[in-house]
Amino acid sequence: MGNIFSVSISGDAIFFRCLNCTSRKVAYISELEDNLDALQTELQKLQEARNDLLRKIELVEKNGKKRTDQVQGWLSRVRDVEAEAGGLLEIRSQEIEKLCFGGYCSKNCKSSFKFGKLVANKLKLVATLKDEGVFEVVAENIPETVAVERPSEPTVVGMQLIVDTVWRCIEVEEEQVGIIGLYGMGGVGKTTLLTKINNKFLEISNNFDIVIWVLVSRDLQVEKIQERIGQKIGLDGESWKNKSVDEKASDIFKILRKKKFVVLLDDLWDRVDLIKVGIPLPSVEVGCKIVFTTRFLDVCGLMEANRKFKVECLREAEAWELFEGKVGRETLDSHPGILELAKVVAKECGGLPLALITIGRAMSYKKTPEEWKYAIQVLRRASSKFPGMEKEVYPLLKFSYDCLPNDKIRSCLLYCSLFPEDFSIIKTKLIDYWFCENFLDVYDPSEVYSHGYYIIGVLVHAGLLEEVEERGDYFVKMHDVIRNMTLWIACEMKEEQQKFLVQVRVGLTKAPTVNEWEELKRISLMENKIEDLSVTPTCPDLLTLFLNSNNIQMISSSFFQFMPSLKVLNLSYNKFLIQLPSGISNLVSLQHLDLSWSSIIELPVELKALVKLKCLSLEYTYMLCKIPSRLISHFSELHILRMIGCGYNQKVGEDSVLFGGGEKLVEELLGLESLNVLSITLKSGHALQTFLSSNKFRNSTYALTLRHLDGSKMLNVLSLADLKHLRRLEIEDCEDLEELKMEHLKVLQKTREPYNFCSLNRVQIVWCSRIRDLTWLVLVPNLKYLFVSHCYELEEIISNRNFGEEFLEMIDLFAKLHFINIRHLPNLKSIYWKALPFPHLNLFYVIECPKLKKIPLDSDSAKGQKIVISGNENWWKGLEWESEAAQNAFLPCFQSR
Repeated sequence: MGNIFSVSISGDAIFFRCLNCTSRKVAYISELEDNLDALQTELQKLQEARNDLLRKIELVEKNGKKRTDQVQGWLSRVRDVEAEAGGLLEIRSQEIEKLCFGGYCSKNCKSSFKFGKLVANKLKLVATLKDEGVFEVVAENIPETVAVERPSEPTVVGMQLIVDTVWRCIEVEEEQVGIIGLYGMGGVGKTTLLTKINNKFLEISNNFDIVIWVLVSRDLQVEKIQERIGQKIGLDGESWKNKSVDEKASDIFKILRKKKFVVLLDDLWDRVDLIKVGIPLPSVEVGCKIVFTTRFLDVCGLMEANRKFKVECLREAEAWELFEGKVGRETLDSHPGILELAKVVAKECGGLPLALITIGRAMSYKKTPEEWKYAIQVLRRASSKFPGMEKEVYPLLKFSYDCLPNDKIRSCLLYCSLFPEDFSIIKTKLIDYWFCENFLDVYDPSEVYSHGYYIIGVLVHAGLLEEVEERGDYFVKMHDVIRNMTLWIACEMKEEQQKFLVQVRVGLTKAPTVNEWEELKRISLMENKIEDLSVTPTCPDLLTLFLNSNNIQMISSSFFQFMPSLKVLNLSYNKFLIQLPSGISNLVSLQHLDLSWSSIIELPVELKALVKLKCLSLEYTYMLCKIPSRLISHFSELHILRMIGCGYNQKVGEDSVLFGGGEKLVEELLGLESLNVLSITLKSGHALQTFLSSNKFRNSTYALTLRHLDGSKMLNVLSLADLKHLRRLEIEDCEDLEELKMEHLKVLQKTREPYNFCSLNRVQIVWCSRIRDLTWLVLVPNLKYLFVSHCYELEEIISNRNFGEEFLEMIDLFAKLHFINIRHLPNLKSIYWKALPFPHLNLFYVIECPKLKKIPLDSDSAKGQKIVISGNENWWKGLEWESEAAQNAFLPCFQSR
């Protein structure tokens, strides 16, 4: 038959082939096809189970959880088995073709046996894995690190020093310090520093369990602080979010009290009640810490900070490092003239990191010197026009301005922008301006300075002013960028309506044109080169006019004709100004007139029209000869009168109140019922006696100069002790004065009350040739500035002849002294007979004192205080020291003159 297919196989071959297949092996071969089908089915089920599990994991991982190790291990095993089983199924057809006799035998028995065994074992493993893939918990909360890393700008050396100091308070040196405050002006880098501290917990091994970062900001809300803390410690469910503030606080407290924690609070504008939030108060036992940043020093007090650190602007080298990094070397090296110009631009930023970063970025692509020169011009004349300043820098700084308590204090701040950059403003004179501008809410004139110092404190604590003390005087300064911000507010922000014109130190030789004066309220043209004021401006709203420190020689009579609202006029430091125009009588609203350090010869009688005058300064008007009788007494509202150095060396006529030793002047002053602040020069013992006999001057005299004193040989300095507010005393040109006597000294010694001159901090004694000692200074506990010159017979500053050592031991002599200047004292042998601590001494000048072989310093004097000792090099080499250690301690302090 044609369709018959015949196979001829040797019987011996079949016999031996089957003989090699034992019964155990036969099963792997005979069941191979069924096992492959089963493997494919079970593998599919395993994959479906795996996919279902992955979807569950994906859902929980979105909520911040992490799959368990058990689940991850199972998935890894499934992945491996899937690959292995897939490989077996891929060669299924090839292995099936080897089978014969209905699948009970194989053409290659050994190969089919091995393959069948692999399939059977893999089938069991797939089935086992499928059964193991049932999990009650597929993921769990991620165990957080101690802190969450935050992105930050690189820090320069100065900033890193603060980070390291604060870290020592947290971790090493001062475990008892629980609350730490970082304060400073806006943009100075406080948040950057706090970020570095946060990240340091990830870099350095420490014993803390958890670090919590909370941004607080101006809108302080307890609930938001609690929410952030809750997220960090696992309290983030819906039911917890619906709890009250008190309930949340209780929950937070229960968890944190068992942990060693750190809470970092950024940008505090007010006190955060830690108890109300639920934060346990720091204690030595628990070792927890609170670190916060704020713009306000007051907040450090409200938060009861154990340590506080002021974040200062960067020093010049550090500022350049930051600025250089933002501009980039490519730009700085693109032209040989750019580098020096770039350093000028960086200096204009005043070390404020925010300004350095903003301006540095803006200049990073400016590669011509002309662009850099233009940038300098803009920054000096109208910095708000510089890219980024109006949008990034000034608004951030303005937050501090906006948060000042009221508009009057804001006006006090804006007033400081009338002064030049880096200008030291004497506190008392600034308060005088504020008082005459009606910025102070005072009902009793005696409260003027207390309220003024309060406002200065508010502005200093807000980081908007800086306090400076120089040679016994107290100043405030405004940071350059803060000043530019206030000018931006005062001159350019329409809603403020301040209308300032400030052109200071710009080399003006003429006053601005008349049309520029219209509608202005405050004008400052100080420190220019203006020579005459012949214009007639019309400015009915003008309140303040600063013309000081110019070269003014002439003021036309019509210049003041249309300034009916002017309250403050400053003509001081005009050395060529010898007379005032009669037209000054038009200033009927004037309250403050400053003629100090001018060359005025005579005060015109037309000044009587200034009936509202509250402050008159004639200090150091050396050329002044004539003050008409009854002129000063005519100022019935006069509150402040400064006359030290008035009419210094001039021949004065009898028709002037300056005639004689000051008797006429004292008589006129007795009629001023409103007088509360007085500085005066007296030239006779009789005038001094009249002055001291009146109770009127005991609470109003702040500065007193005694000159000549009619040949008096003795002055009882204790008679001056009744001047309760006396801060400055000068004794000059008293050639016949031999003794500064201390009557009633024995009474003082018995009562042990040596401190009489508690307000006095500045003493100057010059050209008093016959005085032998200044021992009365032991009665001046707060002395900060001492100047002694041309006292040829002076042998000792402090003598022990009049005091027992027991008495002297109970006083801290010169404990507050900052500055001592002694010169042209040919017989001076001793300042004090033993070493003194001098905890605050900064400057020690010794000029032409050849017999002074010892100074009261030893190795323990002025520890931690940087002192500059200045004098002749031969004098320094001839000094005798108590020990070599003392000499070595002060060797680096000496500066040759």
